[in-house]
Amino acid sequence: MSGFGCVVLAAGKGTRFYSDTPKVLHDLHGRSILQHVLDAAAACGFNRPVVVIGHGAEGVWRFLKGKAVPVVQKRQLGTADAVKSAKRELSRFGDIAVLYGDVPLVRKETLESLIRQHDASASSCTVLTVDMDNPSGYGRIIRDISGGVKAIVEEKEATPEEKEIREINVGLYCFDRRDLFEAISKVQKSKIKKEFYLTDAIAILLEDGKKVSAFKTDDPDESIGMNSRADLAKAYSVLNRRKIKELINGSVTVLDPATTFVSPDARIGKDTVIYPFTVIEKDVVIGKRCAIGPFCRLRPGTVIEDDAEIGNFVEIVRSTLRSHAKAKHLTYLGDAVVGKETNVGCGTITANYDGKKKSRTVIGDKVFVGSGTILVAPVKVGNGAVTGAGSVILKNKNIPARSVAVGVPARILNKSKKAKGKR
Repeated sequence: MSGFGCVVLAAGKGTRFYSDTPKVLHDLHGRSILQHVLDAAAACGFNRPVVVIGHGAEGVWRFLKGKAVPVVQKRQLGTADAVKSAKRELSRFGDIAVLYGDVPLVRKETLESLIRQHDASASSCTVLTVDMDNPSGYGRIIRDISGGVKAIVEEKEATPEEKEIREINVGLYCFDRRDLFEAISKVQKSKIKKEFYLTDAIAILLEDGKKVSAFKTDDPDESIGMNSRADLAKAYSVLNRRKIKELINGSVTVLDPATTFVSPDARIGKDTVIYPFTVIEKDVVIGKRCAIGPFCRLRPGTVIEDDAEIGNFVEIVRSTLRSHAKAKHLTYLGDAVVGKETNVGCGTITANYDGKKKSRTVIGDKVFVGSGTILVAPVKVGNGAVTGAGSVILKNKNIPARSVAVGVPARILNKSKKAKGKR
């Protein structure tokens, strides 16, 4: 956005997380809480926002390397003081979007609308608001007869009539930079917590006769802040519902959304069916017309090509299953490639870790992997080969194409009947 800067406030301690990890670095559906905010900002053109950090600054600083301009709030004296900490870094912008590093559910479309509203209204401040069924605990938006913001009243100071108002302050803003820092210079320390609050700067703008407007989102979930692990769980559910809604409204069948968990980063092709109790994590790609689950976990780095079938109690990580491959029961595939039209029998395991490093298993096309086979990586199984039930294929003991391997350890019997067209 031309002339617009962005500052993300991420200095909070997160005391109710009871964690050694800074709150904003906790994982939320495959990305940190802060990364969700940075991604929304980047989608609006803020590729290197200013991020104010404080608690756990060293770890957050490392995380932000190459992603943002970090600024340290030396003492945690409130949100107005946090913005003031970034004054020099924001000095070249005419307007500033203020986001919170622990409010990760705001959408790109909402931020863009907030910015457009701010530009169109020529306001000193534009506040993001939403109507809540239960607004208890939130600051209420008081509007004048023209629809402009007259005041933001905290609940403890609200009259009974004001408490009936359902429109609340989400806590994301756009400001005219000059007006913002002039108002911040007038903010007084709160009597109770001895901090300087950004909402007090908005009150000063109103007292000075400056225009304060609002943009109302229709999604209350965007207001959820991460103040506890309960909030983190709530946000996970929101992201999951959004992703599943996207899939269902597209071309994917999700039989039971309530028991299906899909990362926002996963990509799933047309006419694929996902059965209950399936977990699909980040960086997973699934092709067209696949069947996934039930009770299946696809971990990062998994690629499932068109027409493949992944059944119950199957776990796959950093592996590729080619088209028409099947792994339908009780199987672990790690660091593996499974070829086209290959059947992986019940109970198959790729033993990819020797205690020091992980190695690769390559299974060719049209292979029949017998039930209970253990493949000790690194190992290769050639096209059209067969392994007998319970076989243990030792590392580097590759199975030639179109042969039959049986036993513990596996030995080669003969050319595969399957390859001769007798299966």
